[in-house]
Amino acid sequence: MVPVASVGGWRPFLLVARRTFLTSAFAYSTSTSWPVVTVALTLASPTGKDGADVFFAVGQNSPKKEIFLLRNQKRSFVEVLWHVNLEKNHMKDKVIIITGGSSGIGRACALAFGRAGGKIVINGRNAQKLNEVGQELSAAGIEYLAVPGDVSQEQDCRQLIEQTITKYGRIDVMLNNAGISMRALFQDVDLDVIRQLMDINFWGTVYCTKFALPYLLQSKGSVIGVSSIAGYQGLPGRTGYSASKFAMQGFLGALRTETLHQGLHVMVACPGFTASNIRNTALAADGSQQGESPRDEAKMMTAEEVADHILKATRQRKRDLVLTTQGKLAVLLGKFLPGLTDKLVYNQMKKEPNSPFN
Repeated sequence: MVPVASVGGWRPFLLVARRTFLTSAFAYSTSTSWPVVTVALTLASPTGKDGADVFFAVGQNSPKKEIFLLRNQKRSFVEVLWHVNLEKNHMKDKVIIITGGSSGIGRACALAFGRAGGKIVINGRNAQKLNEVGQELSAAGIEYLAVPGDVSQEQDCRQLIEQTITKYGRIDVMLNNAGISMRALFQDVDLDVIRQLMDINFWGTVYCTKFALPYLLQSKGSVIGVSSIAGYQGLPGRTGYSASKFAMQGFLGALRTETLHQGLHVMVACPGFTASNIRNTALAADGSQQGESPRDEAKMMTAEEVADHILKATRQRKRDLVLTTQGKLAVLLGKFLPGLTDKLVYNQMKKEPNSPFN
């Protein structure tokens, strides 16, 4: 038990952003981005009388004082002035495969899961960039295996799983992150562009998941697909991308239901617009890379923030993860006001620099 001097005295009610239900109390936090853990402690009131046993939430690696509100049987509140890092190694010795691990969200996930104690297997087509990420992992003291390969090739995916099993003997998380985008009107786009998007975004997920599945069922692990709001709402100028993400989400949803009683965790993560290189490498109508992002990357969620959310959601074995206010709003409106959502999305895409609609 922790003495009350460590946590301060009673405080009045404060405005909060999220409620987490714990065993015998409600814990409130002004932050939604940190892992939540529980710690038992005995509180003492300012008068010196013992209080009730309660549980409280603590943020991990907080750079500043964070406010948590607790309600026990006496409906009293306390301001926590310190934090403990109890979740640092919650991925300890778990084996995590990350496709598209040489940049962006994949690279950030490799570092995030590795710092949480995981053994990381990174995959990507660019061997040089993959090795650079490997050096970052090594410098951070993270055990890793780099396996170059193209997820659109069935044999490459088979070899990725085989090499992982040869080295580590198990798989706990299959994080299907590899993906490419496009930006062109369907009437103008070369059909090979659509095929390439389906081969990487959809078939890459299918191949890797297929070969990893026996080991994931053994470990009762996680299959994660990094999708997009485009998997909920068709985006104009990105028909092939939307089709590939709808297909991925349909596949993972069916797999979740098939394995409902086998202990497999299946999650679809939709980051929304994220500062990464996916728009720089997006394919134009002729299949060439567009080179520059049409959006202001500085205003987007960083890849590191996305990785932290994915790590936390994996630990909590969430079914779906939709990030950013814009993304959540698009999904919500799409369910209840689809016609209005179509118009809003069209107008948003039309505002992009060099939009194909102008």
